[in-house]
Amino acid sequence: MTETAQTAQSAPASAGADSYTRPAARLLPSPTPESRAFWTGGRDGQLLIYRCRGCGHFFHPPGPVCWRCRSTDVGPEAASGWATVAAVTVNRQPWIPGLPPPYTVAMVELADEPDVRLVTNVVGVAPEEVRVGMEVEVFFEPWTPEGGSADDRIWLPLFRPVAAAGGTDGAR
Repeated sequence: MTETAQTAQSAPASAGADSYTRPAARLLPSPTPESRAFWTGGRDGQLLIYRCRGCGHFFHPPGPVCWRCRSTDVGPEAASGWATVAAVTVNRQPWIPGLPPPYTVAMVELADEPDVRLVTNVVGVAPEEVRVGMEVEVFFEPWTPEGGSADDRIWLPLFRPVAAAGGTDGAR
C-alpha cells in the first residue's frame, strides 16, 4: 500500500506515556476507501483492522479480498490493541523536519493475529530500551493534514510499552 505523504498540523494530543513528547510534525498517509477505517478508528479509541467474515482471520493492509480464503466478505473490526515487538531499529538521522531523532521504527505483531504486523513507532521509552518480545499497546495521536479540517483528521496508531501504559500484571 503506497500512500502519498503530507506534512501535518498539530492537533490535541491523545493520551500517551508520560515520557513521550509529541513531535512538531509527522508525515501522514492519504487514506484510501479501504484504509480510511484504520486511519480514523483512533477517534473512538479503536485499532480497526480488516477481518474476513468467511475464515475469521484479521489481515493488513486492508483490501477487498481475504488473501487466505478469497472471501470478499471482509471489513474493519476492532482489534485488542495489544502487540509484541517483532523487529526494531533506532533512527538517528533527521529525515523528517519536525520529527527529531532518535526514535524507534518497529514492526509489531498483533496479539489477535500474530501474522498481522504493523510498522509503527514505539514511544514512551528510550529508543535503546525497545526490544524484540516487548509487549506494547496502541494509543492514538491525532493530526490534521495541512490545509485540512477536523473531518480530514488522521489518528496515527503508535505503541507504548505495557508498563508505561499502567501495566496489566500479565492479564489482558
